[in-house]
Amino acid sequence: MRIDDAVVLDLHGVADKTAFMNRCVRALPLPVWFGRNWDALADCLADMRAPMAIVVTHWQAYAEAEPEEWSTAQEVFSAAARASSAGLAVLLSLGGDLAHLEDRPSSPTQDSDD
Repeated sequence: MRIDDAVVLDLHGVADKTAFMNRCVRALPLPVWFGRNWDALADCLADMRAPMAIVVTHWQAYAEAEPEEWSTAQEVFSAAARASSAGLAVLLSLGGDLAHLEDRPSSPTQDSDD
């Protein structure tokens, strides 16, 4: 797994759990049946069949607006990374230009009404 192969989860404009889950659906290779809840996210991420790195960008405003939800999101990412047999890494971007990652075509995902 290389950082160049990372999936970018851009949380710019995300203000609540619904928008967070919608953004996950749009950015991550989640199954069609994904239930848009914390347990389902943890299970789906842990069950990925190939190694994956997720770079979470623009998360700071969401963390400030919804600290309890953001705490839960971090717990979900951590639990999924520990449980993943394929290898999952979740990295929080602290700034900088990640345009080279965001402009790459991503894998097909579900449509969302984000």
